[in-house]
Amino acid sequence: MLTRKQHDLLTFINGRLNESGVSPSFEEMKEALALKSKSGVHRLINALEERAFIRRLPNRARALEVLRMPDAVQRAVSAPKGEVVHADFRKRVAPVAPANDIVTLALHGRIAAGQPIEAFEDDRLLSVPAALLGPGDHYALEVSGDSMVDAGILDGDYALVRRCDTARDGDIVVALVDGNDATLKILKHAKGMVELEPANTMYSTQRYLPSRVRVQGKLAGLLRRYA
Repeated sequence: MLTRKQHDLLTFINGRLNESGVSPSFEEMKEALALKSKSGVHRLINALEERAFIRRLPNRARALEVLRMPDAVQRAVSAPKGEVVHADFRKRVAPVAPANDIVTLALHGRIAAGQPIEAFEDDRLLSVPAALLGPGDHYALEVSGDSMVDAGILDGDYALVRRCDTARDGDIVVALVDGNDATLKILKHAKGMVELEPANTMYSTQRYLPSRVRVQGKLAGLLRRYA
């Protein structure tokens, strides 16, 4: 048997996996169940794992697999220790595909983490764990330069970018300047200007009229290869 919160969390996780193939974050689970802290989510996850309703996929962030769902649910409203859910567990649901399956992204050349350089199209592809991405359309760019090192973005990294044309202040974005040059920077707005701020004190913030800058995506993740 499951408590109501355990049942609600299991249903939420299963629904999200069926919808996007990616486990919800602990913050999303906390908000969905109106819990006060993430520690409550951890306790519910542990309880569901102990009862063999879910399992954590090893070495994969935010990767949960639903092993089974209750068939028939009868809630005992007057139970002395809180609401309890009784279920028939004879059926098992088919496992959901792991959230860290490999997907292939188009690799659209190099992008500056310094002064803007031209971001060019080419025919290369990059294999990426799906769990790094989340929902949406994505592409990859190879980082050139060191202006974002304080944000943990190094020369030679692969920036995994969710395609979009709007972003909030503080987001790390791919910004296209004057229709030709692309750069990876922190987006800010001040005094009617668009600011592209580096994460390295050796570089200055770039300021442009809004008409000169177009957002082409937000940073979703990084992939780093070691020689």
